[in-house]
Amino acid sequence: MQVFRGFHHPGVAPACALTIGNFDGVHRGHQAMLALLKNEARHRGLPSCVLSFEPHPRDFFARRAGLPEKAPARIASLRDKLQELEGCGIDQVVLLRFDQRLADLSPNAFTQDVLCKGLHARYVLVGDDFRFGAKRAGDYAMLDAAGDRCGFDVARMMSYEVHGLRVSSSAVREALAAGDMAHVGVLLGRPYSISGRVVHGQKLGRGLGASGSGADDGFRTLNLRFPYDKSAATGIFVVRVFGLGPRPLNGVASLGVRPTVEDAGRILLETHVFDWPAELGREGGYGKLVHVELLHKLRDEARFAGLDALTAAIRQDVRQAQAWFASHPRTSAPRAHD
Repeated sequence: MQVFRGFHHPGVAPACALTIGNFDGVHRGHQAMLALLKNEARHRGLPSCVLSFEPHPRDFFARRAGLPEKAPARIASLRDKLQELEGCGIDQVVLLRFDQRLADLSPNAFTQDVLCKGLHARYVLVGDDFRFGAKRAGDYAMLDAAGDRCGFDVARMMSYEVHGLRVSSSAVREALAAGDMAHVGVLLGRPYSISGRVVHGQKLGRGLGASGSGADDGFRTLNLRFPYDKSAATGIFVVRVFGLGPRPLNGVASLGVRPTVEDAGRILLETHVFDWPAELGREGGYGKLVHVELLHKLRDEARFAGLDALTAAIRQDVRQAQAWFASHPRTSAPRAHD
């Protein structure tokens, strides 16, 4: 899959079958739309293309209004979104920076400058609630009329439902906020996960619960940065880690701002693996690209009175996570993962 920031690149396809959206989470509704796009692209002899935006338009408008708290909590990082789009078989992704210039484009200018001249769309597939252009003034009828003028076909896909409930990014965010990871899995069609390169942290976990004899490293953690200010999921989770070796490893993780040890507001995923691979050595995890599945939520993030109270809470989290795996043996079994 090719990824371009903007469409002024020689590698951008000279014509395409296109869909447009933020695709936060790439849930089952997105997957159904992408499958339809691929089918249409194949029949027309065109590459499939996704047009997406960074930052999220709602994030841009919230910050412009001085109300950053109104920005949506993000489900996935850009890395994870692109990985899921590639897994769906998309040929090309074009990322446009959502800024004031793009926000001010009229519906007609958007179709002319972006869809026709920029991406050379021959087929455009949108959702049933698709709006575009300044003040969201453009609707399906306007897009259809623009297609007649510019020479692209337009199609609309109705909502995708599971058990009678509409699948949407908002529904995924609500399920993540509630800690209902089973329902999140139903909406996504897979376990919720976060991936990234392991970075150096404060190494505080090595001292928490350590014996002091040098025989162990306490609750050492793998640290992944979540690149946005608001994460749709927060708390303490039972997790499974891919990328440290040939098999997934069980663990427990904290996703949040670490209120007991830091007050910077940065979101970090800290994962403690129960059985650290000896072949990696003490420092072997740094720089590795790992994939962490969040399987079950244990509790919300909390501020503790001190490090002793935090250590006691982590010990309890580890016991509960190990008990969860013991009661879910099929989840603990290794499986293939890309």
